[in-house]
Order: sequence, then C-alpha cells, then structure tokens
Amino acid sequence: MTILLETTFPNTLNALVDRLSGPGWAGALVEAWVFEDFAARHAAQVALATQGVSARIRSAYKPLLHAFLDDFDLAGVTAIDIATPAHPEGSTRRFALEAYPLAGLVRVPVRFNQGAALLDYDVVLRHPEGDRHHTIFAPNSLRANGTLSSSGWLRISRAGARFEDRALPTEFQSAFDAAMAAIAAYPWLATKPIFETLDITVTTAGIERRIPWHDECISTREALHEDFYFSLLEFFQAHAGLPQGDRTLQPGQIIPDIRAGEGATTVRVSLLPAKIEAVPPDARAALAIADRPLRTGEIAAEMAALGGAPFTFTSTQGRQILGTYFAGSGRGFLLSGGQHANETSGVVGALRAAHDLTGRRFALIAQENVDGYALHQRLIKTAPHHMHHAARYTALGDDIESRTKPPLLEREAREHAFKLSDAELHINLHGYPAHEWTRPHAGYLPRGFELWSIPKGFFLILRHHPGRGAKALSFLEALTARIIATPGLREFNEGQLAVWRAHSGEVPFPVINAIPCMITESDRATVPFTLITEYPDETIYDAPFRLAHETQYATVMAAVDLYSAGKL
Repeated sequence: MTILLETTFPNTLNALVDRLSGPGWAGALVEAWVFEDFAARHAAQVALATQGVSARIRSAYKPLLHAFLDDFDLAGVTAIDIATPAHPEGSTRRFALEAYPLAGLVRVPVRFNQGAALLDYDVVLRHPEGDRHHTIFAPNSLRANGTLSSSGWLRISRAGARFEDRALPTEFQSAFDAAMAAIAAYPWLATKPIFETLDITVTTAGIERRIPWHDECISTREALHEDFYFSLLEFFQAHAGLPQGDRTLQPGQIIPDIRAGEGATTVRVSLLPAKIEAVPPDARAALAIADRPLRTGEIAAEMAALGGAPFTFTSTQGRQILGTYFAGSGRGFLLSGGQHANETSGVVGALRAAHDLTGRRFALIAQENVDGYALHQRLIKTAPHHMHHAARYTALGDDIESRTKPPLLEREAREHAFKLSDAELHINLHGYPAHEWTRPHAGYLPRGFELWSIPKGFFLILRHHPGRGAKALSFLEALTARIIATPGLREFNEGQLAVWRAHSGEVPFPVINAIPCMITESDRATVPFTLITEYPDETIYDAPFRLAHETQYATVMAAVDLYSAGKL
C-alpha cells in the first residue's frame, strides 16, 4: 500500500459555533450556509441562541429545495413562479435543476424563468389572498477551473450593519480539494493501467435525506463520490493526452468510498492491490419477484440452470465472465446485461427472458462487467441508495464497448457471442440514475452526462448501421406500443416526463407511446442493430425494482418477437 494523503478536517458547523460562542458575539445576527443536515443545523442555531446570537443556518446544497421542504407554507398556494439566478457562469437550466424535484413534490404548477439577480432565486407563491414573495440565496463561488460551484457562505450583522459577507470554506470542499491536489502531485507513470486500485476513503457528516418523489434523495456523500470519480477520470484523461469523456482510458480501478461519520472529516488516499473476494455458492433467485440486485452467486446459479452451451472468459481481475449459447431456431441475437455494473435491473431482465427464449437461437451474457459488479456489491453494503458510478466501468477504468485493442478480456466474451449466434441484433440492457445526479464541485451538472442528470422514465436507444433508419423507426413504433402495456409503466413514465419538462424543458428526442426514443446511425457496432434499454434503476429496491426488471423482460420478449418476424 502507498498512502498519498491522510488528513483530517474539522467540522465547519462546529467550528462556527465555537467561534461565535466567544465573548463579544451576543446580539449578532448570523446567516450561514453549510453542507449539513437539518438536525445538525437546527442544533447549532439552538446552541448559538443560548449565547445571545440569533442564527439562521441553511443548506448550501440545493438551497431552494430545502427552503420549500423546511420553511415554506404552501397551504392555499395555486401556482409557484421562480426566477432563477442570472450569474454569467451559471445557466437557467442549472438553477432550475438545482430545485429538482420540486415540481413532483407540490400539487400546483411550477414555472421557471430567468431572473436578474446574480445568486438569488426570486420566488412568488401565488395565493388568492395575495402573492407571497421570497428571496432565496444560492451560495456559489467560482473555482480555480472557472466553474461556478455550490459553496458555504457566512453573513454576520450587528445593529443593522453587515460586516461579514463571504464564501465560507467547508470540510465538504476542503476534503475534495486536498485529495485532488495530492493525486495531482503524485509522480504517475505512463503505464497502462497506471495502478490496480486508487482508493479514496472519506468519513464525513453531511446530508442524507430521502425525498417523497420516486427514489429521490439529497446526499452530499453520494455527490462527493460522483465528484471524485469523474474528476479523476478527467484528470487521468488529461494525463494520458486524451479528450475529456474518452472511454478508452485505462488508469485502473478508481474507488471513492464515502462513508457516514460524525464530527471531523477524515480523508485517506492510497494505492492498493485489487481486492478479489471468493464468491460463495448461492441458490437460484426467485427472478420474477426479485426486489434487489442479484448476488454474484445467484447469477452463476441461474446461468448454470439455463443450460445451453456454456462459455467463459476471464476478466481483468481474474473473475469468470459467464456466457451460454442456445442453438435454437430463427435469426440469431445476443442478449446481455451489466455492461455498466451499477445498472442492475437488466441482469434480472436478461435472465428472466432467457428462460422463456431457450427455443430461439441466441447467446446470453447476463453480467458482462463482473469486476465492476463485485465492486458494486461491496459498496452498496454501506451505502445502498447511492448510485456508485465507480462500478460503472471495468477494473481497467474503461468501457467494455469502447475497448478495441488487445487484451480484449471482457470485450472478447461479447465478440465470441456475436460469432456463435451469427447475431444481427444485440439487445443490451442498461439503466441510469433513478434520482438526481450532481457534481457540486464541477458546476453542479454531471459534465458530459447533462442529459442524464434527472430521470425521464424508461427510454430506448436504437443504433443502426447506415441505410437502416426507416426500419429502425417502424420497429420502435411497434415495440413501444407493446412495452407501454406493462402494468404501471405508462403512469411511471408520464409522471417522470412531466417533472423533467418542468425543470429542464422538452425531452430532446421523440417520445413514442410515452417512451422517449433515440435513433442513431453508427457503423461502430459489430452487428447491424443494437437496442439499448435505459431504465432509471441504479438505486432502487422492492416494488420499483420489480417494475424495472419487468420492463426489461417485456422489452426483450417484444423485441425478439418483432425481430423474428422480420420487423428489423
């Protein structure tokens, strides 16, 4: 093990209370914005009140939404008009998204428009007895890279005069900056991969709050995981001379492990060997009623029960990628799940469909990214409701689909399956975040994934080789007409799309039978047609998880039926 950084940062809120509890602060009026939950902020206000200090301590993260959750009385309100901040480095969309999922929580129309204030929301609660106006400050600072990012803030007044009004450094920001600086200063080699595991373990307080809108939550710890993971991908892309967003990068496995704590925040950054855990044997799962991601042993048991002609390949870290081939009738296809291992409903959907398709000619790889899946299983033990994008790519740090040079490893299993089945169609089951995805230290929206920042229901992507666009469109029209009959799916999609439109505008691609659809022409795939499902599944359990894999299953069964009938 090589330790790059091991340090501790005091809790900002505790330090603020200590400072303002000293002599001479009685009578002061204090406003502060920190990355702490309601209970901690309220306790600090009470502690300061005993010292004669009148304090109002608010959330620096999603401040407008917190105002609605904690402060506003909406009884009798008929509509809500919100003018968003007009900072030149921000955007109307960014600040409207920062209020998500407000439109799903209230029962009246919510309308966003561009305001005039740099960092204030102007809120009008329309009411029959007269409108109520509120100004909500959105604390943001320009970071060294030029992005406008959420920050702590402090205002202190006495006798009507404000003598302090400034950004307030917080442990949330300091921990991130210190870890990134330590990583940037390390003398990285030009090897491929650069390391086996880069581990960033942080124990911190912060906000972890469930919101009564689908799977929505507010989590500063989850946001810190996302900031670390994608900021480090960007750092190593630059180190390798690759453009931002390049998915061929192979630095190794980056693991931000962000854990709940109290008091001071601890940070350790270290280089570790890969962690390979033995997979215990497991019984078969009750797939049709599965209410959680399958364990690795359960996947292996299901693959063995399917039969066919099994094949295996070895992953980067030495795990077995399990595949099987059925020499049945009809046109061949490949059915796969788990290319991105934190997208878990497709694994269940693929296994369920495979049991009902064994008379067809196809190959199955239910879980392609086995190293990522092992990491995901490990991370959800301590944070089951976080999206854990560290498990998205392989242990090399790249995307299976983008790997074109030897050693192919996981990609080799896919190519072998194409040849066995003589496939013209790849049904590739995916998911995406079931709640808001943010990167507070990088300008709030997830850079390069802005369209994925909030859920828009189940949707489809169909990629086709040149000259096959008309057939692709007619296929999707028929396919969506069948899928939307899945009990509960239409209501789910229409509700999510309505909130998307309120916060983000129109969906930028066609909505066919209440299912958004993207059709793209590309010759990069091995087969002529690739059907990609996208269900918001990364953090769901129980009934929502069952609807997710039921939709995945229904999509496979309908797609195979249409494909076999020559509709594609």
